[in-house]
Amino acid sequence: MHAASVVELNAGALRLAVRPDLGGCLAGFWCDDLPVLLSADASAMTAARPSASYPLVPYSNRLGYCRFRWQGHEYTTRPNFDNSPHSVHGVGWQRPWQLVEQSATQALLRLEHPGDADWPFAFIAEQTFELTADQLTLRLALTNTDKRAAPAGLGWHPYFPKRQRSRLHVELTDRWESDPSTQLPTRKVAQPGIDADVAHLAFDHCFEGWRGAARVRDEKLSVRMTSSEPYLVVYTPEHKPYFCVEPVSHVSNAIHMADPRAHGLRTLEPQQRMEAWMRLDVAPI
Repeated sequence: MHAASVVELNAGALRLAVRPDLGGCLAGFWCDDLPVLLSADASAMTAARPSASYPLVPYSNRLGYCRFRWQGHEYTTRPNFDNSPHSVHGVGWQRPWQLVEQSATQALLRLEHPGDADWPFAFIAEQTFELTADQLTLRLALTNTDKRAAPAGLGWHPYFPKRQRSRLHVELTDRWESDPSTQLPTRKVAQPGIDADVAHLAFDHCFEGWRGAARVRDEKLSVRMTSSEPYLVVYTPEHKPYFCVEPVSHVSNAIHMADPRAHGLRTLEPQQRMEAWMRLDVAPI
């Protein structure tokens, strides 16, 4: 294994740039010279956020107040996101990954986490990028290398550029409302779907009942997102040049809910492994 600054993949009109050393993030994704996801000069980046996308491992979104109880023991983490009192998006996006394999259209990265003050359980994570002429497939795998059973979740945090006519269509069943003072989910309400211009949306929510593909379309591109993961986080900040559509394995802050498993959080026994995938099909308009 060896470190790399920028890993580039090419297939047809699609081009990918990855920064293993910056949280294993996808620094840029283009169709010809048009950004499919929020993209920048990969060599000039200094952090994974924001980027085209970064991995969420070993949990997604907010872990409330940097503490949790798990199988009879109390654990703490550390705040890692702006001025939030919570731990956010796991640790993978803030750690250097190692490049294990690369070809013209594929790359494999690995992260070995020993367990520390940011996340107490040891694990190995692997990320695979696979590019074809019209499709990008991302895969994540998490293996518990700790001696204890560990809570586990996976996901991705893609950033889409907000263009003049950016529109999101996705079929759903429910939305988790959040306490505005804590940004933690409180109750589930019906949400039959989203079909609107992104400029008219005001979401920072986790959604359930995702069916079919999430479709992002604007005046230049059509992107079809599918995933193995059953939940979707949608973030549409009013004054930012991007919006996020994030496939995830569990509800935000599920570890603090009465039944974490019912809300997607996995328990991995020692040496047990979980996997996830996300696929983006890209078509110029």
